[in-house]
Amino acid sequence: MLESIQVFKATENHVKIIGRTHYYNDVLWLALSGGGVEFSFYGKKAEITLKGDAIASTGNNLARIGISVNGKRVIDDQLNKPLTKYTVFESDTVQDITVTVIKLSESAMSTVGIQEIAVDAADGIKPTPDNAHTIEFIGDSITCGYGVDDEHELNSFSTATEDVTKTYAYLTAQQLQADYSMVSYSGYGIITGYTENDQKLTTHLIPDYYEKVGKSEGKFDGTLLPQDLWWDFNKFVPDLIVINLGTNDDSYTKEEASKQAEYAQEYIEFLKMVRRNNPHAAILCTLGMMGDRLYPFVEQAVSGYSRETGDRNITVMRFDVQLPTDGYAADFHPSQATHRKAANKLTAHIKELMKW
Repeated sequence: MLESIQVFKATENHVKIIGRTHYYNDVLWLALSGGGVEFSFYGKKAEITLKGDAIASTGNNLARIGISVNGKRVIDDQLNKPLTKYTVFESDTVQDITVTVIKLSESAMSTVGIQEIAVDAADGIKPTPDNAHTIEFIGDSITCGYGVDDEHELNSFSTATEDVTKTYAYLTAQQLQADYSMVSYSGYGIITGYTENDQKLTTHLIPDYYEKVGKSEGKFDGTLLPQDLWWDFNKFVPDLIVINLGTNDDSYTKEEASKQAEYAQEYIEFLKMVRRNNPHAAILCTLGMMGDRLYPFVEQAVSGYSRETGDRNITVMRFDVQLPTDGYAADFHPSQATHRKAANKLTAHIKELMKW
């Protein structure tokens, strides 16, 4: 019997959109870690065509993508050419299939577009249903899954060893059966990015990009920078926002009380921005996996913010500091074992906090 292939664009009527994405020139573009789509069909075959950005031809810190069929990863690749077509499923018999496409690597280095989805399925494709709960995660390299596939602590950064699906954030969302969105950038903080010279790195601040679609070297379709696009906060309305920021700030604040106080003060201002864009979400502020020296100042920021605004829909939770016995990922980042432990702690905490 001849194939009856139907071709679809990655739009909301065909796929469930995961995370912050941007539809441009008939392509759905992904920048941030964890962004992607999910759809289901009853059929014999599925092909997905992905579009690389200009970074794809440089060979350096390429976008890493994971495609799963019925929960099992079948494609794990880095985009190294303008267009790549993947056959993600093929069978002689019709089957019920769910396909998930996730950008595994972070926004800053490279982006990727979903150009089209082709299926041999009489009824085409449809979005998978929404989950009951929604969570936004705001973080740094820990949330991006920096080096999680390279458990050699002296090795350095590469998008090839980033996998957001192995992070505490992704695992927590899975365990809670929640839809998620992630806004995370390696090396970023609230008053400074990661620094080794006691000078602030003010190019790497989460508050500067929180209201944008993303921030990247990789332009959507070669023309559009994600940091030039304002994010529409009506597209994803979280029940809960988990903030995990301060690890990079600590490289600058160290033990200096005045710098730590500045962090707490600017954290309050960031909380106001988050609240302005998410009026109804519970906010949970966390820190600690790679060190908890600034945690008292997270607490200080939260109580100061509540005092100032009267907003009580905000709490704190301290993560356990990673243990040498659990190993390390690249550059002493959390290992897969540490991420799993952190996910279990966060999941239990959220269940109690949100009564989920």
